Amino acid sequence: MASVAEQLAANLNFGVFAKATELKRRIWFALGCLIVYRIGTYIPLPGIDPEVMAQIFQQQAGGIMGMFNMFAGGALERMSIFALGIMPYISASIIMQLMTAISPTIEQLKKEGESGRKKINQYTRYLTVLLATFQGWGLAVGLEAMQGPSGSAVIDPGLFFRFVTVVTIVGGSVFLMWLGEQITARGIGNGISLIIFVGIIAQLPSAIASLLELGRTGAISPLFIIFVFLLGVAVIAFIVFMERAQRRILVQYPKRQQGNRMFGGESSHLPLKLNTSGVIPAIFASSLLLLPATIGSFAGAGGAGGFFAGMSALMGRGQPLFLLFYVGLIVFFAFFYTSVVFNPKETADNLRKHGGFIPGIRPGQRTADYFDYVLTRLTTVGAAYLAAVCILPEILISQYAVPFYFGGTSLLIVVSVTMDTVSQIQSHLIAHQYEGLIKKARLRGRRG
Repeated sequence: MASVAEQLAANLNFGVFAKATELKRRIWFALGCLIVYRIGTYIPLPGIDPEVMAQIFQQQAGGIMGMFNMFAGGALERMSIFALGIMPYISASIIMQLMTAISPTIEQLKKEGESGRKKINQYTRYLTVLLATFQGWGLAVGLEAMQGPSGSAVIDPGLFFRFVTVVTIVGGSVFLMWLGEQITARGIGNGISLIIFVGIIAQLPSAIASLLELGRTGAISPLFIIFVFLLGVAVIAFIVFMERAQRRILVQYPKRQQGNRMFGGESSHLPLKLNTSGVIPAIFASSLLLLPATIGSFAGAGGAGGFFAGMSALMGRGQPLFLLFYVGLIVFFAFFYTSVVFNPKETADNLRKHGGFIPGIRPGQRTADYFDYVLTRLTTVGAAYLAAVCILPEILISQYAVPFYFGGTSLLIVVSVTMDTVSQIQSHLIAHQYEGLIKKARLRGRRG
């Protein structure tokens, strides 16, 4: 077994990658889909004045609209057909996962295996269409109310413009949902995460240019720019360390005798990640904060009353209420998503069925309680880490007007998605190597 592992490690190079035709096909498919997505972010909505829209966005880019634009890959700034990005699908996924914990019917569907999962996915798609319709209508009404220095953002406002906008926005969101599912099934990595990842990466050059321009004009000092870049490197290193950190629980298997031979008696480890939920809490928290804050921003921009304008001001980036809700949602989703992906009782039962046990802990309910105890402590540290990474840069952004792409949420998404994609590529390479070794072993067996 050791020689096989050494051979795999030695052969995981470019030559192996060149022979892995299935992996190359998946990578090219994913890249093609992502290129289609990027092209779509430059196709504008009909009836929009792009110059006025650019002026309005420049006035509000530092607020919640800037954060929304980051997740949409710059599509909101250009008011393209993908202006809502993948956010309606993410919001629908959040609601369906919450319903799994609340509704017995949906919980039963989840236990039905593949058929139940398909039904839940179908419900998520329907809910995505409903949310995109609602948000598209709000976006159309908000656009009609927006006024820039050169006039209205909408060339010909009215019912026809609202209808066309809603249809276009819903079509764009559904297409992105389908594109993400295709990348997951036929490409490499998680399609939804990759779409968000590419949107952030595409905006990084302009964010760096904006930061350097602030230094050139004297708005911020060169030393502070160096500090921001060093802070970004430190945050990336911290994210990598925390994402790889895990608690390894020792699992022992008893010895058993079959005939004259003894089997078992081995020990292994059950790895529990420090941050089991990954980047999901940050994305979910951001998407939930964007919905009411965006409505407030649109209403405030059009002068539609003091309530929405006040909500927009209170929920602005860097404001205490925004930070409080952000931290609360991150902590909530960290614990909630961890409970979804890891069931202590189910894991303890599976361990007992296979004869495994944790030294010093009784099998069954005591083992489940132990898993729950360890997982709660790990999730507490993981939630604190996520909140710190996402919130501390937000304070820096609000105080010193640093471009928001250097925020902790964007860095967390970029680093986590990169690590996950690289891990999946390595898994495909290892599987390809094992297939090659098995074929060679069969050929040698036939020759012998």
